Amino acid sequence: MDEKPANKQPRPGKAQRPDRFQGEAPPESGALADLEARSMLARARAAARAYGGTSRMWLQPHAQARPRMAAAMAPVWITTYPAATITPEGSSVLATLGDERLWQALSRIGIRAIHIGPTKRAGGLERGRFTPTVDGHFDRIGFDIDPDFGTDQEFVALSTMAAAHNAVVIDDVVPAHTGRGPDFHLACMRYKDYAGLYHMVEIPPEDWGLLPEVAPGRDSVNLPPEAVELLAARGYIVGPLQRVIFFEPGVKETDWSATPAVRGCDGIERRWVYLHYFKEGQPALNWLDPSFAAEQMVVGDALHSLDRMGARGLRLDANGFLGIERREDGTVWSEGHPLALVANNLLAGMIRKAGGFSFQELNLTVDDIKAMSGSGADLSYDFITRPAYHHALASGDTAFLRMMLRLVHEYGIDPGSLVHALQNHDELTLELVHFWTLHGSDMFTLGEHTWQGRTLRNHIREFMYATLSGADTPYNLRFVTNGIAGTTASLIAAALGFGSISALDETRVETIRRAHLLLAMYNALQPGVFALSAWDLVGALPLDPEEVEPLLADGDTRWILRGAYDLTGAVPGATRSAAGLPRARALYGPITAQLDDPDSFVSRLRKLLAVRDTYGLAVSQQIEIPDVDSAGLLVMVHELPDQGGIQITALNFGREPVEEVVRLGAPHAGPVFDMIAETVEQTIEDGLLPLRLAPLAGCSLRIAPPLPVL
Repeated sequence: MDEKPANKQPRPGKAQRPDRFQGEAPPESGALADLEARSMLARARAAARAYGGTSRMWLQPHAQARPRMAAAMAPVWITTYPAATITPEGSSVLATLGDERLWQALSRIGIRAIHIGPTKRAGGLERGRFTPTVDGHFDRIGFDIDPDFGTDQEFVALSTMAAAHNAVVIDDVVPAHTGRGPDFHLACMRYKDYAGLYHMVEIPPEDWGLLPEVAPGRDSVNLPPEAVELLAARGYIVGPLQRVIFFEPGVKETDWSATPAVRGCDGIERRWVYLHYFKEGQPALNWLDPSFAAEQMVVGDALHSLDRMGARGLRLDANGFLGIERREDGTVWSEGHPLALVANNLLAGMIRKAGGFSFQELNLTVDDIKAMSGSGADLSYDFITRPAYHHALASGDTAFLRMMLRLVHEYGIDPGSLVHALQNHDELTLELVHFWTLHGSDMFTLGEHTWQGRTLRNHIREFMYATLSGADTPYNLRFVTNGIAGTTASLIAAALGFGSISALDETRVETIRRAHLLLAMYNALQPGVFALSAWDLVGALPLDPEEVEPLLADGDTRWILRGAYDLTGAVPGATRSAAGLPRARALYGPITAQLDDPDSFVSRLRKLLAVRDTYGLAVSQQIEIPDVDSAGLLVMVHELPDQGGIQITALNFGREPVEEVVRLGAPHAGPVFDMIAETVEQTIEDGLLPLRLAPLAGCSLRIAPPLPVL
């Protein structure tokens, strides 16, 4: 291949436009002032003046994370993907998500929060024109809502509609990087202190020979490993990172890229090398620069969402990548860095000061999740057990899942501080970072075998790749080295051995639905937040790769799981979302119709969530993960709040019925109440609990507290 494919994603349905930022002459002062006025840093600095000298920022506790407060406020979330939202004629994405009919249905299901995904302006800016996002609007360049999704006023109206239905809106903050918008252009022109925003280094002309040329029509070039090593040897950059996220040969081989010659505001031409943990269009922010510009900009963005837009919660995206340095031995420290801990504490504390809560999607080691939870984000995405429960479904064996659940307790992590989720906008991650980086040489016992961490990781990954993707299940695709791209429904289909999903009969659809409910029970019937996506609610299947072929050009196969959906069935004839994503085939259909069918996925989920809410499972305490004999059986034991007794979640991930007596750690005794069926069918004596479960089925049981002695 003579030329590397462009490392960028066009906005679905939109044409790609040139995105060059080098100039022919020094920018005029008026143009610089206009660019500065449009920058996020300038807006954050202007907004900060409203907070100084006021008492408002001292009225909330903020030093420590408050996971149970957050879980009580928003115990069940729906996650949406703006670009996949099908909208009625004349209605925007935000207006569609704020529709009263939708919220009546969501409220009936038991959903108390909506995480809308990033909707602020993203992508790039070139010669006064906006260029497309390269990573699903996670390359933010402004605080205003992207016109493709609606208006600022419609976001505020959505927040108001959610509040009217006892729910909150969760927005996004992106503290690790931006897009190539006004802030990045000003940095490349060495304007004021903007270069301090980024991990970027000016390379003097005498060393431009170390940098590859930028191809015509491109705005940067990814550095090959040998160039990174040479630049590190000459003291310009720290060198290659611990791993290359989204590695793709010929597209992204390192985390460093170089710009072409950019004429600065002083007339001098410069070439820059900049860090990007993800794609080239996502330059990494520098959280330890004397200007402290990154802190000002990101905090300003967070306060804008809370105070101006009406959000109550914020996701801290990629918040584990906020520190980088070269160690004395020459290796690079780029994950689990203490600076990331400090930065997260600062940002999460500011959010709590403003009356909001935050959660982190931190796919690092369990050590890092623990360390960053004390004073950082209130909640953490459950990357610990998420790949493990998928493994339990794929293998019919819960040993690895029990191991990971117990690991949570070993590290002193409260399961009530985790967001237990089904599908979101990303792949099923199989990185299993805990067993790769910090604990690669440690020994772990799984079943009858003892494994070195990295060997265990490889064993799990190879099994999952072989079972859930590949020639036998071609509808799911591998996503670089991170995991598998597919929807929850298609991952279930692969786990069940369905070679095709193009013509599923009703028997197979019901089997998928039953397994889908089993996964929902695992995530919902334990402490913490339960989250599921709009794709889960309608039973979406992945798109055919040919339908989104242009979007897969740089290896980002996740686009197949982001098919368009219509939650209420308002536009039955639509074939695409407003952003141009093709409509996904939905096995279950609109949620409004499902609510009228007592046997539907949503109606059965609704009953499950009603039990969760009635007994306060979100704020219960997990006290035991008992041993079991049946390979497919998982049992979790919880202490309900307000002396509500003991709750037991029992799940059969196997393909055969389970009949077993499980010994609990405490000598519980008395009648056992089936919380979903609302019947008393068994008793427990001396902590011996008899269980009988059909394949791919579960139950929620309650042992009432003993009556007080009068």
